[in-house]
Amino acid sequence: MGLYAFNCSEKLQTVNIRRGTCGHSVLSLGSMKTQWIWNKEKTKIVEPLDYENVIAQRKTQIYSDPLRDLLMFPMEDISISVINRQRRTVQSTVPEDAEERAQSLFVKECIKTYSTDWHVVNYKYEDFSGDFRMLPCKSLRPEKIPNHVFEIDEDCEKDEDSSSLCSQKGGVIRQGWLHKANVNSTITVTMKVFKRRYFYLTQLPDGSYILNSYKDEKNSKESKGCIYLDACIDVVQCPKMRRHAFELKMLDKYSHYLAAETEQEMEEWLITLKKIIQINTDSLVQEKKETVETAQDDETSSQGKAENIMASLERSMHPELMKYGRETEQLNKLSRGDGRQNLFSFDSEVQRLDFSGIEPDIKPFEEKCNKRFQVNCHDLTFNVLGQVGDNAKGPPTNVEPFFISLALFDIKNNCKISADFHIDLNPPSVREMLWGASTQPASDGNAKGSSPESVIHGIAESHLRYIKQGIFSVTNPHPEIFLVARIEKVLQGNITHCAEPYIKNSDPTKTAQKVYRTAKQVCSRLGQYRMPFAWAARPIFKDTQGSLDLDGRFSPFYKQDSSKLSNEDILKLLSEYKKPEKTKLQIIPGQLNITVECVPVDLSNCITSSYVPLKPFEKNCQNITVEVEEFVPEMTKYCYPFTIYRNHLYVYPLQLKYDSQKTFAKARNIAVCMEFRDSDESDGGPLKCIYGKPAGSVFTTNAYAVVSHHNQNPEFYDEVKIELPIHLHQKHHVLFTFYHVSCEISTKGTTKKQDTVETPVGFAWFPLLKDGRIITFEQQLPVSANLPPGYLNLNDGESRRQSNVDIKWVDGAKPLLKIKSHLESTIYTQDLHVHKFFHHCQLVQSGWKEVPGELIKYLKCLHAMEIQVMIQFLPVILMQLFRVLTNMTPEDDVPINCTMVLLHIVSKCHEEGLDSYLRSFIKYSFRPEKPSAPQAQLIHETLATTMIAILKQSADFLAINKLLKYSWFFFEIIVKSMATYLLEENKIKLPRGQRFPEAYHHVLHSLLLAIIPHVTIRYAEIPDESRNVNYSLASFLKRCFTLMDRGFVFNLINDYISGFSPKDPKVLAEYKFEFLQTICNHEHYIPLNLPMAFAKPKLQRVQDFFSFAVDRLTSVDSNLEYSLSDEYCKHHFLVGLLLRETSIALQDNYEIRYTAISVIKNLLIKHAFDTRYQHKNQQAKIAQLYLPFVGLLLENIQRLAGRDTLYSCAAMPNSASRDEFACGFTSPTNRGSLSADKDTAYVSFQNGHGIKREDSRGSLVPEGMTGFPDQGSTGENTRQSSTRSSISQYNRLDQYEIRSLLMCYLYIVKMISEDTLLTYWNKVSPQELINILILLEVCLFHFRYTGKRNIARVHDAWLSRHFGVDRKSQTMPALRNRSGVMQARLQHLSSLESSFTLNHKTT
Repeated sequence: MGLYAFNCSEKLQTVNIRRGTCGHSVLSLGSMKTQWIWNKEKTKIVEPLDYENVIAQRKTQIYSDPLRDLLMFPMEDISISVINRQRRTVQSTVPEDAEERAQSLFVKECIKTYSTDWHVVNYKYEDFSGDFRMLPCKSLRPEKIPNHVFEIDEDCEKDEDSSSLCSQKGGVIRQGWLHKANVNSTITVTMKVFKRRYFYLTQLPDGSYILNSYKDEKNSKESKGCIYLDACIDVVQCPKMRRHAFELKMLDKYSHYLAAETEQEMEEWLITLKKIIQINTDSLVQEKKETVETAQDDETSSQGKAENIMASLERSMHPELMKYGRETEQLNKLSRGDGRQNLFSFDSEVQRLDFSGIEPDIKPFEEKCNKRFQVNCHDLTFNVLGQVGDNAKGPPTNVEPFFISLALFDIKNNCKISADFHIDLNPPSVREMLWGASTQPASDGNAKGSSPESVIHGIAESHLRYIKQGIFSVTNPHPEIFLVARIEKVLQGNITHCAEPYIKNSDPTKTAQKVYRTAKQVCSRLGQYRMPFAWAARPIFKDTQGSLDLDGRFSPFYKQDSSKLSNEDILKLLSEYKKPEKTKLQIIPGQLNITVECVPVDLSNCITSSYVPLKPFEKNCQNITVEVEEFVPEMTKYCYPFTIYRNHLYVYPLQLKYDSQKTFAKARNIAVCMEFRDSDESDGGPLKCIYGKPAGSVFTTNAYAVVSHHNQNPEFYDEVKIELPIHLHQKHHVLFTFYHVSCEISTKGTTKKQDTVETPVGFAWFPLLKDGRIITFEQQLPVSANLPPGYLNLNDGESRRQSNVDIKWVDGAKPLLKIKSHLESTIYTQDLHVHKFFHHCQLVQSGWKEVPGELIKYLKCLHAMEIQVMIQFLPVILMQLFRVLTNMTPEDDVPINCTMVLLHIVSKCHEEGLDSYLRSFIKYSFRPEKPSAPQAQLIHETLATTMIAILKQSADFLAINKLLKYSWFFFEIIVKSMATYLLEENKIKLPRGQRFPEAYHHVLHSLLLAIIPHVTIRYAEIPDESRNVNYSLASFLKRCFTLMDRGFVFNLINDYISGFSPKDPKVLAEYKFEFLQTICNHEHYIPLNLPMAFAKPKLQRVQDFFSFAVDRLTSVDSNLEYSLSDEYCKHHFLVGLLLRETSIALQDNYEIRYTAISVIKNLLIKHAFDTRYQHKNQQAKIAQLYLPFVGLLLENIQRLAGRDTLYSCAAMPNSASRDEFACGFTSPTNRGSLSADKDTAYVSFQNGHGIKREDSRGSLVPEGMTGFPDQGSTGENTRQSSTRSSISQYNRLDQYEIRSLLMCYLYIVKMISEDTLLTYWNKVSPQELINILILLEVCLFHFRYTGKRNIARVHDAWLSRHFGVDRKSQTMPALRNRSGVMQARLQHLSSLESSFTLNHKTT
């Protein structure tokens, strides 16, 4: 493999890596390659086994193993599932025949995207592929832990309580009013009389406490009574006696009854009195403790006797007694295991876990949920009221119809942010006034003899005509957003003239009759025309968090000014609305009853802005709520990928300048009629796709703007909403027809007058498409006097001069009409570059002969596409790029340029903080497609090849750095492409070596070699990029274990790790362990390590047999791998690699050691909590896999159990002298001999020191070290001390490191089987066996309980030391002055010496 790696690396191009002048050297990939190979030569390489061959050769052994789950990958580990797309709507928003009607490639792909379900690659055990915090268990913490109270904590609490009281010695501790019961022999308990007294709680000079009572606060007078608290044994509440009462129980069975005035005062008195009682009973408690200790000693002695009895039973020859002894011992063993918690449950890392946000949450694309609120429209009334039509008996109503439109305006950003919501609140009797108009429906469509009522998305059209509830949404809420209501009425004349009866109403009844008569005539003749009348506004939000202003009310109705009708004018008026002193608007008396409320959680019967019903929706429901479309600000942070079909065009006529035209004699009351057409021929007609207004059809063929009376330059504010067809062509256009409307009202109502209501005075049009895209910018159009066939050919000046069409222009074809449009579509884009790219792809697919370089040109132009369009159509654009990537083209640069566009999109998404959309795309939307060409490569093959090409080029370092930084995206795409290929092509059933061609293996290896120099050499130049690619590569290789030849992946990992050196800086060491940690988190990490016995070579087995036969006359398992040998690292590659790197890291500085130890410990924690491996035999096998870790600890035992280590760990506040902890432990480098007799045992060392054990309970104290460590009398001791003090900080382990290593050690020793442990003990030397037991003793020292206060103090000090956490105020020890407490603590610390015993039994 090494030769292969070298040969592949030789194929890399030598590309100069230019650096700046800031101390950087000039490198090339050639020099980076040389340095990598040099590093590789310095590191000892252990080639991994051929995993697939080993599995095949040992198939019988594996299948017959009872623990084969630890050796085999599970079946059906990977699968593809199709998840139904979650929709808010009852039915799909995409029309049924949309894909057939679509002709544009971009539209087709959009429709396909919104219709396709999610395709997800499922890894069955993916929940086990992360850190231990992500395991699918309820909690890693134990559910129920017994609440133990330790003496050291009791002493601390008493110390704090007494110090708080003793600090006030000789003074008043507490004072206040209490009610005291007057108790004597003649008054029963229920008749006790309470008197109000003022109490002083005082401590006397002798330390006792007394409670004196007085008539008032002045204690100078004679006391009314006193209670000596020395005789008080308890204080309890007695609510039956009196509210807030409590009882002081005395030694002579006498009680005092007191009562506080409030519950809080009672609680404070109780706390203080209980503390005093506790202090007074210290002596009694101490006596009880001594009694308990005596009893415990007796119990210990009796237990020893029981053990002696059990030993005698074992020596007995009586079979029944022997059977009884074995059963008893087994029961005792089982009972000791009852209630045992997982060892790692009490680890600090596990204890402070927060599981709420650890699991990665990748959700499918969904509509963005903005701040929503509901508007309910109830009533609109003016002060001119009366009885209309047959409503003689009903309440008075408006005497003419009014029409309301609501919209949101943003003053801060000076724009309109929602579509119009039209409401008709007129009562039925008023609506009947309009039925005579020619354009109004005469019935609701369900009258007798009429055609069946039309249905829109399953809803009857009649249910959609009078909607009074709307839901608005706001992406960026703030207090300067207003809901504006515009009021319109039927065209009658001048606004001032029409508003006068409502403003000056001296005789309401007479005025109402007069207005009604006029309105009746106007409605029958001009019912389809509207005129502006009034407007009102109200704020919506209180703050920027979206808190609704539920108490807000609409402003008064302001009369519309015919010269200030536009949206810009409304925005100016709203800004002045906040300054009433500057507002000079005329008010029309009236009331608009519209409420704003939060959207109910259980809202039902709601429809989208396209009238598609939302879930839940009841059939035949008439009380419907509609969502009003929001115009989201064109900012990247508010964009999201589209998921539903929506295709609306909003057209706004703004102004017509007709003051200088001479073509028409009468053109004053100008009405604008808008139609949407698909032909300019004479027989062409309008399409029924314009959203109608209330009371009319849901979809209509035309829409009218408001009419300004006697205005030749009218302004408009109308909004026309059009449902665009799926396929648009060059003939689609909006046609404007202008009419002069005669407002004269004939009292006789002759037919002649009726026929001349409107007179055409001009035409204008604008095509929707220009260069294939929809035009939405503001335009100024010329107006023609006639409309000849083929008028669309006269759009520009050049075509007008060359055309033979007979057309007459108004005012010399000057631009007289100003319009604008707004597109809300999820199938059409306005971006020129995206449009051209898809258009070119469509031409190529249709068989058009491609021009060389044309596709590359359009690919490069995609770098300039708008970021908003990129996000909105993200799945569509990405999928098309992947199609281009894999289709065979005659140009070799197409894949690279396509990948560069992908890289541009990925980097932009990250820069905008929208990378979550990329993850959602990969998981749910991305589905690799088969290339159209038969010889084309698949996505994973092509993408890996192009990544190599980009990393090898020297010119574009920006692209290289981006590819490294965002490599996760490309690796994830490759992984899903590989998985889909295996599953859909049924390659998953093939042997792993045959799943992918050998050429693809070479590509992946070349990709690895191309990445290595950028990590190991350029890490200082590009820290973020190198760290990201290091992690991404590890995640990719981890996933490759599931998909391909595992032995090949082992070789890739080995080659990558070989690129690092033991002398690398800290950053590279962190990279290495981050890489290993990610790899080792694979869900099948245990089977990858093959925890099974591997037979040694025959010669080695013979040597081992004779070697161990000489030393021991016992049978041993010669196949047990317990050392970090080359054979072990080969057979169990991942764990061997990790332990080997950890062994090296333990000789480095603290940060590197900390990282390595954390990786090992976290991995063992994961094993301990893995629900798949909870059986004791499985845990034993896993622990056996880590047996060389024990040898690693033995090599560092001096750092774990040396005197300096114990001193540094024991040096803490309030601790005893150092000599109390002085212990000497053997080093594995100083092997000695073990000699023992019945009474005395010595462990001798070459340095002259020894550990003395007497009666198997002697302390581990070195000879000659009876005092402090600096009191040694020999020169050798002095030399040892100076040498020890000069030990490098790199070699000194702190308490956290030691405890972590010991936790791992305890897990292995606890979980490993007894047989394996005995075999291991028989294999190691006597000195190593002693050291193993010493490690257990060190565990007793480091995991002893030191009290809550000391634990917190040591932990804070460790944080402050290693992480710069300044918590000095929390770690400063409190001052104590009680000698008794200090003496007890010193006694406790001195008792630790006796805990360091080997408990060595001699027989």
